[in-house]
Amino acid sequence: MDSLQHSKLFGGMLAAELNELQQTAQYRSYKAGSDIFHEGDPGDGLYVIARGQVQITCLVSQDQRRVLSRLGPGDFFGEMAVLDSQPRSATATAETEVELSFISREDLLNLLARRPGLTVSLMLEFSQRMREFNQRYTKELLQSERLTLVGKFARSIVHDFKNPLNIIGISAEMAAMDHATLEMRQSARDRIRKQVDRLSNMINELLEFTRGSGSTVVLARSDFSAFARPLLEEMQPEVANKGATLELANDPPSLQLLMDPKRLTHVFHNLIHNACDAMTERGGRVTVRFTRTDQDLVTEVQDTGRGIPPEIASHLFEAFATFGKSQGTGLGLSICKKIIEDHRGKISARNHPEGGAIFAFTLPLGREKTAAA
Repeated sequence: MDSLQHSKLFGGMLAAELNELQQTAQYRSYKAGSDIFHEGDPGDGLYVIARGQVQITCLVSQDQRRVLSRLGPGDFFGEMAVLDSQPRSATATAETEVELSFISREDLLNLLARRPGLTVSLMLEFSQRMREFNQRYTKELLQSERLTLVGKFARSIVHDFKNPLNIIGISAEMAAMDHATLEMRQSARDRIRKQVDRLSNMINELLEFTRGSGSTVVLARSDFSAFARPLLEEMQPEVANKGATLELANDPPSLQLLMDPKRLTHVFHNLIHNACDAMTERGGRVTVRFTRTDQDLVTEVQDTGRGIPPEIASHLFEAFATFGKSQGTGLGLSICKKIIEDHRGKISARNHPEGGAIFAFTLPLGREKTAAA
């Protein structure tokens, strides 16, 4: 057999040395589908392929194997277990009928001791294999993470869209009832219109979240009280449907602020609905309060739930961070953070000493004279 002469590892050896090595090598053949060695077998030697194809696999779960590499004529395998004196870490299987040259561990180590250059060639080839495997593994890992990210993103969309879709469904049923009055139908139509606008705004926020921070933010002076009061009144039935109550600790102050009402609407909806979800028992209370400082208007949303678990407190506003919720992934809080930061404000969360969580965000008191970017 001339498999050693055409091998990537031994091709540079002198003819006499190669002939001597060939004399000590053993000829072995395997039928297609048969195993050459198994994981856990002793590293008894090195194999060089003369003819056929060999597949190297490892067990990644109880009943699933992962293909690490496919080798052909001139390639070698089995060197790792020989060098580190450890059991085989993978299984070699003949994909087709194969013919191999087998060099025992003792003969290979003696050869490496006599020819240091061969050791270098062996390590270079091994390094290249590991580099190729790392690149392939990284590519597969990134693809897997992308698919996981898409799944989380889809679940977040379903969770965030559920409330407005429920309201649209209930309003449509009320408008279609035989005894529905003109006033009831008008009210249902207004609710549906508002929820459609809300869904549209949420979609825009999701799209903006995926685009990152490169888009321009345009803010305009608006009366905060005229914005917040009707919004919170509108949300009270939604909160009631979740078995909770929405209370105002004080009236929203009448202040002219630079803001985008549509985007801030998403912040209120998200924080208040999250507060409702955090209260597992019916009868919980969500309290909204407003505080004016020298520089900012502070809005707080407090619930009577279990509070923020310590293990996620530092990751609360990261994308997809969540805890104890069968639905949702925490994307909503990431979007809220981006909206408030685009308003040149800050958002934070803390636990109340007597129980429950408080989410607070600030809006500057008109220091900005132009739109913020």
